[in-house]
Amino acid sequence: MNQKTLAAGLITLLSLPALAQSSITAYGLVDVSAGISKAPGASASVKSVDSGKMTTSYYGFRGVEDLGGGLSATFNLEGFLRADIGASGRSATDTYWARAANVGLSSKEWGTLRIGRNTTTLFVATLSFNPFGDSFGYSPSIRHIFTSNTVTGDSGWSDSVLYTTPSFSGFTGSAFVAAGEGQGGRNVALSGTYAAGPLAGSLVYQKVQKDGGTTPVDDTEVTMASGSYDFGAVKLFGQYASAENLTRRIDYKIYEAGASVPLGAGKLLAQFGKINPSTGAARQTWTVGYDYFLSKRTDLYAMAMNDKLSGQSAGRSVSVGMRHRF
Repeated sequence: MNQKTLAAGLITLLSLPALAQSSITAYGLVDVSAGISKAPGASASVKSVDSGKMTTSYYGFRGVEDLGGGLSATFNLEGFLRADIGASGRSATDTYWARAANVGLSSKEWGTLRIGRNTTTLFVATLSFNPFGDSFGYSPSIRHIFTSNTVTGDSGWSDSVLYTTPSFSGFTGSAFVAAGEGQGGRNVALSGTYAAGPLAGSLVYQKVQKDGGTTPVDDTEVTMASGSYDFGAVKLFGQYASAENLTRRIDYKIYEAGASVPLGAGKLLAQFGKINPSTGAARQTWTVGYDYFLSKRTDLYAMAMNDKLSGQSAGRSVSVGMRHRF
């Protein structure tokens, strides 16, 4: 079955009458921006239209069936989208459902179990405790953890099993494993999260030995502590991560601090982060911006970033863009 046939079949399912105790939902987000950027050390800047600077554009389908006794069956199918060129995936190498593809069981009493391709607990914690969320374009936290060669492994793991506990007075825990399947080893992660009132925090441990592709990756290990406190007039964020590349024997210390200030119909956002490696160039990143909401589903943003690697000229990026959720 090709990709177009599969997508058409899912859309057809959405048009069928839903059973009284089951549902299928289509959803997604499109993010497109225009701007100018220069990478650290580069001699010239590039003007471009980009997809996913603030949130990687995606589309998805999810379903829930009530099995009785408080137990539900679930599924998620989610793919990435490059809206600037009308192509699927974050790049040409992405699989069709690269964001998520899983089935599971969920219970308020026993928690949730999902099997397939799942978003990692490290990625969820990273986006949850910085003011720029899951922005690969502008979040110092996301860039330092996932695109600076500090940690291997994608933001989603294939061949995985993810268990999340019910909430106990604001506390939840999770255990996550991705089977090795002859690709160099398995991935494992453990996490704990607290969220109640204005205070929230998390602690995540992750070890990666495979990346789901055919090319071997370095073995890496990371522990990250995160926290936030919402004072009303300002919400503060902080993160500290200790990462180790076990293959190359390099250690990284990662520090992040940010703030979100409600202003008019939007929020003023700011964050500073740095990476201190045991060998190699240190990195410091500043980002400031304003996110203005036209509605609950649509926002406009303007962002500026300064990104500096030791010994190289600073990189700079400026973008204005729009996100729409459906």
